[in-house]
Amino acid sequence: MSKFTEEQKKIALLLLHSPKTVEDLNKQLNIPYDDLNENLKQMVRLKLIKMEGYPQKYRLMENIAEAVKRRKDIQESDPFDLRLKAVIEFKAVEESFLAKSMDTIEKKLKESKDYTIYDSYRAEPIKEDAQYSAYLELNISAKDFTAIIKFMYFYGPSSVEVLRPKKVVLAMDDLQDALMEMAEMIQLYNQSMLKSMNKDELDAFAKNLYKPK
Repeated sequence: MSKFTEEQKKIALLLLHSPKTVEDLNKQLNIPYDDLNENLKQMVRLKLIKMEGYPQKYRLMENIAEAVKRRKDIQESDPFDLRLKAVIEFKAVEESFLAKSMDTIEKKLKESKDYTIYDSYRAEPIKEDAQYSAYLELNISAKDFTAIIKFMYFYGPSSVEVLRPKKVVLAMDDLQDALMEMAEMIQLYNQSMLKSMNKDELDAFAKNLYKPK
């Protein structure tokens, strides 16, 4: 599914039920006419919607309508409140390895009971010098704060945006579990890193670590 802006999402949800004129959309949305018309023109160019009839009405393209409906159905049955948009970057020396890594990550997330996948957008691979690179953009919800901590550590997103809710109240058990998970991950990482350092590197690391700010 093509990616909508927030205003275009509102337009798409209204058009999901029936075709509408600009006037119909303006009455139901708090979007100025100029912005509304610009969004509609862009959605037509992207082949997300089409114009038909007289007076002129806008209708969602069939494939987009199906995608919007599927996403709406997911949201209605989703038990999780924490919603995120995240980007995971990939690099590999061969394009087939890159695709395999992306397949593996998508499969693990879809099979996990800690997350609900709304959308998964895969960028086309780009060759840079001797490597291929691509990224996976995910719109997901997470079971709790602990699940977010695991997501950050095990999947290593390069960027994360919290979509909802605007305010989060954490249960003590969830916060405790998340902090323990984080502590264990940091300890394992530190042990692995320290094993690979020689004495001089360890001394330099210790000096930098405890240097006054």
